[in-house]
Amino acid sequence: MKNLLFILFALLMFNTASAQQDEEVVRLSEPVQVTDEYEVFGSELEEHAEDRSVTLKASITELDAENESEIFIKTTVHQVCKKKGCFFIAVDGDQQARVTFKDYSFFIPTDAVGKEVIIRGVVAEKILSEDQAKHYAEDEGRDSSDIQGEQKEYSIVATSLLVPKSK
Repeated sequence: MKNLLFILFALLMFNTASAQQDEEVVRLSEPVQVTDEYEVFGSELEEHAEDRSVTLKASITELDAENESEIFIKTTVHQVCKKKGCFFIAVDGDQQARVTFKDYSFFIPTDAVGKEVIIRGVVAEKILSEDQAKHYAEDEGRDSSDIQGEQKEYSIVATSLLVPKSK
């Protein structure tokens, strides 16, 4: 009986350790600002950025190809690149956009999924080649075999990213 309990305990510990390793958080960037409530990555954000932010849906609806000025966008992180946090997918209702970071100068922590963030960046509509779309799908952990041809997507190149410390 003691041997059986020991074996069960050992298996439980092994499974717990394996699960923790599978969910390891990748943080390749240090925040440039830290408070009790949030961290800012990239360049510093001025106070009250949230007050000046628009939704992702509004930023896409009001997209002007001629105007490439930075805006503040409040959105939810739906999915993060599992390899190093080099991009994430932002979602607002039926709209989504891929968020990358200017000059790959910073990255998002991989545990940011589900958090509502504030982005300072430029929104654009992009056409991805089939190879690029497949590469992105694989980085997201999705099967890329069903992707055929060019793909249209909305993109945000961020210079700052405010991530709350809790969901």
